[in-house]
Amino acid sequence: MNVLQLSTKVRYAARAMIELAVNYNTNPVQLNDIACKQDISVKYLEQIMAPLRARGFVRTQKGSRGGYHLAANPDNITLYDIVESVEGSIAPVSCVDNDESCERAVRCVTRSVWSNVKEAMKKELQSHTLRELANQQEKLYREHKLA
Repeated sequence: MNVLQLSTKVRYAARAMIELAVNYNTNPVQLNDIACKQDISVKYLEQIMAPLRARGFVRTQKGSRGGYHLAANPDNITLYDIVESVEGSIAPVSCVDNDESCERAVRCVTRSVWSNVKEAMKKELQSHTLRELANQQEKLYREHKLA
């Protein structure tokens, strides 16, 4: 059965950004540390961080004490920002973003349903900040003694 779902890339990006938010206002976090803690390959994590860096959500610090930092306050970055950065549109069908992509778009009764699905997902993803998620992550780390 096919399922409408977000990509692994999005899920890993969220986990990496939450890890950076947990370490906000501390020393830079090395990709190896994020990769180890979140069970993500370093090579894949490098690819994931590129669009987040391009959007200005993360910055790098070079040198032996280098690594990654959040470039913005975790209160100002939402899960939607992360999804949009690495995945692009969350529209379930292309005609929601571009009615010219489908010759039936203007007479398609389901197009408005797909548009509502996109808006509902967007609203939910925008309602969760990295700060909120980092706080929940830290709580889980304490409860399971993983920090």
